[in-house]
Amino acid sequence: MGGIAAIARQAGHQVTGCDANVYPPMSTQLEAQGIELIEGYSPDQLQQFKSKPDLFLIGNVVSRGNPLLEAILNQGLPYTSGPQWLGEQVLRGRHVMAVAGTHGKTTTTAMLTWILEFNQRSPGYLIGGVPLNFSVSARLGQSEYFVIEADEYDTAFFDKRSKFVHYRPRTAILNNLEFDHADIFPDLAAIETQFHHLVRTIPQQGLVLANAMEVSLDRVIERGCWSALQRFGMQTGEWSIADLQNAEGKLGADFAVLHHAQQCAEVHWAKDSGVMGRHNQLNALAAIAAANHIGISPQDSARALAEFKNVKRRLELIGVKNNIYIYDDFAHHPTAIATTIDGLRKQVGHARILAVLEPRSNTMKLGVMKSQLPESLRSADLVFAYGAISGKDALGWDLENAIAPLGEKGRHFHDLSRLVEAVCAKAKPNDHILVMSNGGFGGVHKRILQGLG
Repeated sequence: MGGIAAIARQAGHQVTGCDANVYPPMSTQLEAQGIELIEGYSPDQLQQFKSKPDLFLIGNVVSRGNPLLEAILNQGLPYTSGPQWLGEQVLRGRHVMAVAGTHGKTTTTAMLTWILEFNQRSPGYLIGGVPLNFSVSARLGQSEYFVIEADEYDTAFFDKRSKFVHYRPRTAILNNLEFDHADIFPDLAAIETQFHHLVRTIPQQGLVLANAMEVSLDRVIERGCWSALQRFGMQTGEWSIADLQNAEGKLGADFAVLHHAQQCAEVHWAKDSGVMGRHNQLNALAAIAAANHIGISPQDSARALAEFKNVKRRLELIGVKNNIYIYDDFAHHPTAIATTIDGLRKQVGHARILAVLEPRSNTMKLGVMKSQLPESLRSADLVFAYGAISGKDALGWDLENAIAPLGEKGRHFHDLSRLVEAVCAKAKPNDHILVMSNGGFGGVHKRILQGLG
């Protein structure tokens, strides 16, 4: 919604917005673009406008009973959803390149956008994070191309279709597909149906790029695909990869791109890119294949990726103190947690990794994934898990019991200050502290930095 607000502002509209618990980096980005932020959902906001709003865009976090929403409905004011407004007012008539999947959407969208930008395509884009190659997470753009992160979460309280059905892509990446969003989907099959609906919207002259290693995506494609189909994977599909040693002789970062088993490019990441791990190799491969669909060669894409910088909160190095490194990452699903730790492990070798986790997503709060947590954290040397959300809403399940299989290396906390004290007490030079949450986590990153002395 923050990105959509930015696009509306760039299109010449006067934009204000309200939310609960607005925090950086999105809050600072919106303020920098002259978008007024209002804390909370008081109906009194409707009396504060100098001129009557033409339209309210309502995000999917807002449900019936919200006092501002109820006032909008009672007064018969015009409203729609962000995705629907975007589809009708911005995306219509453009070549939309959509990135869908349970994991890696934001990073892959940022990679693809940067490839187009580097190669003078000047795309519009909407990314669910702040990409470091750009100053903002969304741009209206003037070219025919628009790159968008395509989320399967539902659209709004009045529209229970997935957001991505509004985008009508011509090029679609299906990165992966696992069970998630347990608050709105009963099982994986229900999410597969939504992906099937997405595939149904892609024109015959369009392209579907599907991860060849995902059985769930095989089932989606088997239900019908009316467009050109290409698959990508580690060693299978039209597009695949082969490892290359980087300057330090490590594997798992730089790689060769293979098209129909023939090498066509090499990707060498910048040393400070923050990109590491198998999952990011696959993210980049998908972006290269998508760019190829609009005439950008793999070699030109590889040249762009050599200058790619990651997205904020994707293994972002927050600071270093006493030779102790602190990272921030958005990981909030067991698979994402495991791949994030794996990526960092490939980078730091045998150095200790201290994982600091807040299981905050709706799926995690419901406890659906709690049995998978210990295995996802296994590669960390120490684990500090926080069992209260934003310091007030306790989890509905036993965090201590959930991480018990980790033994002595796993500890749980319900007090953020004690967690910070414990992390600082255990940290020593050459350690890497990896903080994972999809929220603000009470500013724990800065508190740890301060606590290290």
